[in-house]
Amino acid sequence: MAVTDLLLIITAVIINRICGIYFPGSFLSITPVCSVIIALTYAARASSVWLTVAFTFDRFVVICCLKLKAKYCTDRTAAVVIGTVCGLGFFINIPWYFIHQPIYIVNNVPWYCKLKDARFTSPLWTAYDWCDRLLTPCLPFLLILLLNALTVRHILEASRARRRLQVQGKGTNQSDPEMESRRKSIVLLFAVSGTFILLWMTYFVQFLYERFTHEYEITGYSDPKFIFIETANMLQLLSCCTNTFIYAVTQSKFRQQLKTAVRCGAERSVQPNG
Repeated sequence: MAVTDLLLIITAVIINRICGIYFPGSFLSITPVCSVIIALTYAARASSVWLTVAFTFDRFVVICCLKLKAKYCTDRTAAVVIGTVCGLGFFINIPWYFIHQPIYIVNNVPWYCKLKDARFTSPLWTAYDWCDRLLTPCLPFLLILLLNALTVRHILEASRARRRLQVQGKGTNQSDPEMESRRKSIVLLFAVSGTFILLWMTYFVQFLYERFTHEYEITGYSDPKFIFIETANMLQLLSCCTNTFIYAVTQSKFRQQLKTAVRCGAERSVQPNG
């Protein structure tokens, strides 16, 4: 998750947005180069989304499927899942490289990227566009909601049964590390999955609006449609930043290691040189 999110930040935010705005006319603006950047952006985005689904499924197996846990939750399985998700994510998004054409050509060098008319008129591209949106983010929406619902239901049922046993055995409610761990699992699931769904919702609504109204023209930067599209892009890019952050800060070991690193850095800074 961290690697794909970082790759998306590098390609979509730093190279495509920041460099495109503040360094126009650089080699990044050559058509083949910016086509590669756009294709990598879509590939990293798809990988990030489906790794979020894989993370949600991983939590589901750990909490709800104890028999499958021993076989599934291994380093080898993790490597296979990550490799498969990233490989398919990059392979499926290769066509985005071929849908762009140069805005103008100077000394036989093509500059900048714009979508070909086939992007909006070709039935093949229309079908591909629908498949792309169904795979990212419609199907992940449904899978995440389903897995979270099953996981939360299992946790609540197990917690009620455990509480009844405690009351029958001891007669009083005491601190239960197991139930506390389950509550943290619920918080983590809803934090990662909830922010994913909320931040991607605007992008999905924008896609449906364009497809059903067939309004693709933008009159300028003040056009409400342009503002809406850019807001949707900003939020779905922000989603790739929040998942790794949420997962990291909710882990007690990560917080402890971070405190240790800060403490060591502070102690070294106050030590005299020599």
